[in-house]
Amino acid sequence: MKTLRTYPLILLFIFIINYYNCQKDVSGPHPNETPTTTIANVPIDGDTLFALVQLQWDGGDNDGYVKGFEYKYTTYYSDETGNFDTNAMDSLVQPWEFTDQTQLTIAFNSFAKLNKQRFQVRSVDDKGAKDPLPAEKILYTIQTIPPVVEILTPENNAKAFVKQQATDWWQGILLKYQGNDEDGEIIEYGWSIDGSDWVWTHDSTMYITPDLLATPLEGQHTIQVIARDNTNILSVYPATIKINLVEPTFNKNILIIDETNEKDFPSNLRVSDGKVDSLYADIFGVYDSDDWWDYEYHELRDQPVPDLQTLGQYKMVIWHADNRPSQDPHKFANHEDYLKDYLNIGGDLILSGWRILKSFAWEETFPVNFADDSFVKEYLHIKTADETPYFPGDFTGARAAFGTDFIELEVDSTKVPGFPFNGNLSNINIITYRSGFTEVFYTYLNPIGSALYQYRGQPCALKYTGTVFNSVVLGFPLYFIREDQSKILGEQILKSLGYL
Repeated sequence: MKTLRTYPLILLFIFIINYYNCQKDVSGPHPNETPTTTIANVPIDGDTLFALVQLQWDGGDNDGYVKGFEYKYTTYYSDETGNFDTNAMDSLVQPWEFTDQTQLTIAFNSFAKLNKQRFQVRSVDDKGAKDPLPAEKILYTIQTIPPVVEILTPENNAKAFVKQQATDWWQGILLKYQGNDEDGEIIEYGWSIDGSDWVWTHDSTMYITPDLLATPLEGQHTIQVIARDNTNILSVYPATIKINLVEPTFNKNILIIDETNEKDFPSNLRVSDGKVDSLYADIFGVYDSDDWWDYEYHELRDQPVPDLQTLGQYKMVIWHADNRPSQDPHKFANHEDYLKDYLNIGGDLILSGWRILKSFAWEETFPVNFADDSFVKEYLHIKTADETPYFPGDFTGARAAFGTDFIELEVDSTKVPGFPFNGNLSNINIITYRSGFTEVFYTYLNPIGSALYQYRGQPCALKYTGTVFNSVVLGFPLYFIREDQSKILGEQILKSLGYL
């Protein structure tokens, strides 16, 4: 009997198979297959739609995966007869854009009454290969209405101060604008200064700083604003204004604006405008007629305040209104923005007169709290003010605040005879609460035993010292203070502000 030896035969068989396999040619890996793309049938081909269209697509890849998509569209505009020339030079071809989304809302350009849109999308696989046959959809979109922009501030041909450098108080030329889009919404604004490239922003308020302006800074400049809506349409006509800028020189010291109205004094007080002017000239040493501005005279000529070229020459403005208003407030309260602009660029201000603070809140019952953004609070640094009654008059003078070098002041009783004054003043403005960086230099003085004792010792004159400007408020009219004392006071105020 023979023994069958099978193991050697099996090993020989395996050896032969491996040998022949090793002799075969080894080919490289299969080439990468390009991905495929499909586009959803919503909306259907040939639909006529608004310019914002939601589209969906998908892709596949047999030997990898789709990592994203590229899409673009070409717009053909209809002519006056409604026909499309697909070879027209004015067709708009958008570049391919990449996305990892399978659904987007596309803002198709739609300038014409009817617009033919050829939308294409192609898959991109993990090896960077792109579908050579992009999915395609033909749509039509109706015309969209371009957005319209209006510049709110500044007004066309307005004048404004300008400086070489922005400061904490002067940040530049305030520019405000607003837009409207009848068939959509505005998504951004573009502004251009003096022909510069468009700068795009979502804000509708900005400051034009000196570095954005063409040189020279002084003179006329052009501001333009446009908008882009959610269909990618731009304003056809930019909102355009001209603005005239004035660079202050501060080459003169003091300008006095005379608003004292002799017709508005109480009937028993005989005061002439000439006497008041002469007194203020002596108090502050301003005698040149070029350095005086008569508010009433110029108001009749529709130019109540100096233009910016004139104002910008002076380091300080002293605005006085020593008459007692009864029906209407003093006019300086109508020029808050004018005064703000002057102070913001570094001018100093002294306000002196009768019912000064009351004129800024004429319709309100005193005591009054001034709003944070009010001129009185922001620039005079007065938070709360009060006013003494018209009767009885018991303001006999002003006492220099403790620690100051100012002279004591007395009312000239000969200038305020008879009822209700009886040699004293009334309707004096009191500063009951003030902000920082201020100094009280006079307090209210009345007779011992007066029924208005609550006002005694209250601040009635205040000075603010700032990094850019200084301001002084006198809550009483200087004309009725003894002349010898008021002249010394003028020197002391100017000295404290660095003018002497």
